[in-house]
Amino acid sequence: MKNLLSVLSPALLALTLLLPPGLQAEEPAPTETAERLPRVVILATGGTIAGAGAGAANSATYQAAKVPVEQLLANVPQLPALAEVRGEQVFQIASESFGNEQLLALGRRVAELAENPEVDGIVITHGTDTLEETAYFLTLVERTDKPIVLVGSMRPGTALSADGPLNLYNAVAVAGNLQSRGKGVLVTLNDEIHSGRDVSKALNIRTDAFQSPWGPLGMVVEGKSYWFRLPAKRHTLNSEFDIRQIASLPRVDIAYAYGNLDDTAYRAFAGAGARAIVHAGNGSVAAALVQALQALRQQGLQIIRSSRADRGGFVLRNAEQPDDKYDWVVAHDLNPQKARILAMVALTRTQDSRELQRIFWEY
Repeated sequence: MKNLLSVLSPALLALTLLLPPGLQAEEPAPTETAERLPRVVILATGGTIAGAGAGAANSATYQAAKVPVEQLLANVPQLPALAEVRGEQVFQIASESFGNEQLLALGRRVAELAENPEVDGIVITHGTDTLEETAYFLTLVERTDKPIVLVGSMRPGTALSADGPLNLYNAVAVAGNLQSRGKGVLVTLNDEIHSGRDVSKALNIRTDAFQSPWGPLGMVVEGKSYWFRLPAKRHTLNSEFDIRQIASLPRVDIAYAYGNLDDTAYRAFAGAGARAIVHAGNGSVAAALVQALQALRQQGLQIIRSSRADRGGFVLRNAEQPDDKYDWVVAHDLNPQKARILAMVALTRTQDSRELQRIFWEY
């Protein structure tokens, strides 16, 4: 048998060479290389995630905005397994100092990066005090379906059990995930994925500080995203607002309601040039205050009723107050600080209270 094969092999080889090229056996194709890693840009703005304490036991006493973005990335050496990451220091401030100018500058930089075909996702490190406000602002004004993920921490990186490194790892994982596209601006802390529209800081000392009244969108476990619901309100690509068309933001203030409240704060805000005042009560307005707010509305100031309840305040139009009669606006389920953000953005487009109310229903 062996002799037979040795005789036939040269003949078979000769016959193979005579076959048309399309029928000849082809060399096996080289193994396909793995798909490229997503390209994620990290914009650093400061905050606790860039903070440093005097010692490892200091988890609540520290200085925010001390660690540069290069060190933040170096503290998470696992990031290159998730994405091609590069960092950019936009600001280095504690987020309580985040003002309208910072919102606009950050929004414009995010828009530039979103237009870059070499960028697949954007992560923004941010202090937690105003993180929810920045997240909602970007939700309204960024015209992209690329993932934009805000992340912070409740403990500085120098503390025992610092939460920043894992939060940042999760944020990069979410920003580089194709399934994150089109879901609006996201916030990742404590292994949860939240909508930038819904999430708020409900606690100021624990790592589960950020919560959404309607629940998170999903979870991140070992770098993998698991999704459970989608945002229902208009955002990003479906928004009528565009950061590239906003040169400045009008002044909008919040007046916090409490027992024995008078109109001092409202008059002061009006005198300082406010275009709208968010009344942060529980939907209701004290009887002694109604006349003053009516007078301010007649002067052109928008009055927006919101709820200070931190677990999902809900303000119905014409329920606690006759909003149609007074020409006031209700904030729906937005808390006072998010109502302020939406009012500022909306007032760049319209001064009509009926249009403002439509916007509050839709966003």
